[in-house]
Amino acid sequence: LFLAVCAVGIGGTFQYGYNVSIINAPTQLKNHIHKFLNETWASRYGKELDPDLLTFLWSVIASIFSLGGLCGALFGGSMAIRLGRKGALLMNNVIAILASILMGISFPTGLFELLIAGRFLIGINSGIGLCVQPLYIGEVAPKHLRGGMAMGSSIFLTGGILTGQIIGLRELLGGEAHWPLLLSSSCVPAFAQLLFLPWFPESPRYLLIDRGDELSCAKALKRFHGSSDYGREMEDIQREFFALDGEKPRKPWQLFTDRGVRWQLITIIVMTMGQQLSGINAIYFYATYIFKQAGISAEKIPYVTLGTGACECLTALTCGLLIDSVGRRYLIIGGYLLMSLWSTVLTFSLTYQELYPWVPYISMASIFAFILSFGLGPGGITNTLTAELFIQSSRPAAYMIAGTISWISFFTIGMLFPFIVNGLKQYCFVVFLLECFFAAVFIFFVIPETKNKSFLDIKKEFHKLNFGRNA
Repeated sequence: LFLAVCAVGIGGTFQYGYNVSIINAPTQLKNHIHKFLNETWASRYGKELDPDLLTFLWSVIASIFSLGGLCGALFGGSMAIRLGRKGALLMNNVIAILASILMGISFPTGLFELLIAGRFLIGINSGIGLCVQPLYIGEVAPKHLRGGMAMGSSIFLTGGILTGQIIGLRELLGGEAHWPLLLSSSCVPAFAQLLFLPWFPESPRYLLIDRGDELSCAKALKRFHGSSDYGREMEDIQREFFALDGEKPRKPWQLFTDRGVRWQLITIIVMTMGQQLSGINAIYFYATYIFKQAGISAEKIPYVTLGTGACECLTALTCGLLIDSVGRRYLIIGGYLLMSLWSTVLTFSLTYQELYPWVPYISMASIFAFILSFGLGPGGITNTLTAELFIQSSRPAAYMIAGTISWISFFTIGMLFPFIVNGLKQYCFVVFLLECFFAAVFIFFVIPETKNKSFLDIKKEFHKLNFGRNA
């Protein structure tokens, strides 16, 4: 089971974290690409590139990743149904390798359009991976380990961010001579998954419930749980199989018209938007400024920034160890409330940053505390709950909806965030404080504890909310 999580993670959420990270890595990558765009334009048209057009092209290169991610989320669930969870992940690596080739040859060929196409394709790869990987892990995990195993998605995502920050240092691939290699290095995890994932079985739930293949399901369960311990999991899958009574996998729009999943759907929409709009992007934006104010020299800031990536990775691991003993509710509510607290502290410390020499250190501590709180709660639990709140026939569609909301929110905050910061300055954290607080209140009143419960048991818990207490 542990090795299966590693095999799906390396080509799944790791790719998302890695490719978000390398474009924002603590390097002069932006300057290198600007130089490449200028030189390419001059050689083609014999004149310099207009500064406004240069800014626009850079924005397209940076942001088209999220548009690709949205496309990937829209058909990731369908791929998981048609090709199987494992088949969809394996096919997804072909997209990653093609993207890496396009980005790698853009510099020697002098075609910046290939860079844009490559970023779009790697976005599609990340969108599919974010949808299908947690689906596979949630379906192969036994009840008592489901939370910890589902945290594998967040662990690999944060591991991808940290790896991208390290590889992107100027001493490694962040230098001017190597930036095309940095952008095309996402083929390495793709090849790793193509090498290791074929050795693992398909999701047993998919084999029995979607394909009706009881023999292959039993074989897969024996591989994952051992010949003597697979019986309990087999019974649980059979119970869900009979409860569904041959119901086919559902389309996303069918969930919106089904009263039986109304509150589950509202929950994943609120949680997914809450995760993206929580202020984590603002924290990374302010990090460099605060480190400078604390007296850290400009050349050392990239190495201090690695600490933020290490923080997220550490908390994802910690959350993975705690989730099945502490429970989902305590961690996610606690995470949001702590983020509200650190947003308050940061608002005050940024306001009085110039007043006392020790205030920047309070700001720096708050940044790390905010990231730790995010990783311990919303960063890790959101994907886990998306897997748990839906039964087999609705789960792929639910991940498509959650993925779409996530990528739209990611794109929206990326577009609006500079205006929010310019308009509100440090008081932008008041907006994030309120968002985090209201997310915590919603979760407290709506979401039941799902620890050690089967998917059918969780559905019964929501039955009261969807149809009234007397239903």
